Amino acid sequence: MVDSVSRAGTLFIVATPIGNLEDITVRALRVLREVLLIAAEDTRRTAQLLARYAIQTSMTSLHEHNEEKKTPSLLKHLERGDSVALVSDAGTPTVSDPGARLVRAAIDANVRVEAIPGPSAAIAALVVSGLPITTFSFLGFPPTRAKDRKTWFARAGSIGGTIVFFESPHRIQTTLKQLKSVVGDCQVAVARELTKVHEELVRGPISVVADRVASARGEFTVVVEIGRTPNIVVPCLSTCDADMLTEFGLITNKMGLRRREVIKILARKYARPTNDIYEAIERAKKLAK
Repeated sequence: MVDSVSRAGTLFIVATPIGNLEDITVRALRVLREVLLIAAEDTRRTAQLLARYAIQTSMTSLHEHNEEKKTPSLLKHLERGDSVALVSDAGTPTVSDPGARLVRAAIDANVRVEAIPGPSAAIAALVVSGLPITTFSFLGFPPTRAKDRKTWFARAGSIGGTIVFFESPHRIQTTLKQLKSVVGDCQVAVARELTKVHEELVRGPISVVADRVASARGEFTVVVEIGRTPNIVVPCLSTCDADMLTEFGLITNKMGLRRREVIKILARKYARPTNDIYEAIERAKKLAK
């Protein structure tokens, strides 16, 4: 059942180019011309897009630091029948960008919210990665705080399959190294400056890709396949228990994770059932006594 909408105003979630300004849709341009107001993450960057297409619609800023304060005034516009377009610096708003609070407030106020789809760095990187993408998990940006990062990487390792996330240039190498320590030397595709003049896509094992992006600039989109890496040799149960126990101890001490979480990570890394990992560790413990 579709919610009834009693107001004339509409909040349009408008996807904008992630680099190449030609990637804007005809529909998006029409909406940006017709709305009363554009709520932009950075009005200076959006002004460049509007100037390119001779759009003179008024703008107001809406970013992570003022979204809570600005949402009520934007909601008043919508409730009295004015339409508003929400745009981010690049790509689809609210996907690792501001705007979710405004969207939620509009929905709660029975205001129509309409998506104007278009560019997305996550989808663009996925389709050129060469990795399986029938199903995938999007994890946004890894946290910056050490404790939160441990939890984030543990979650990434336990999910398995193909995951996609964003990372900044000054943390990309550290992130790839941490990812490798959790999931092994998995196949990865790292995209930089998508759709721009200096677009770059590097594919291969994490260890190789990390070296190639060492001095690169621009925001990164990372696609990694966890759990089916040809570079990882599946260990023999009868001869590698001690190595498994050693790795279990290293991950536990380094990341401060619970026993169950580490076993899941190792199971994903070596493509083995969690019970096999648990039994291998227990056998090694008995032999070490």
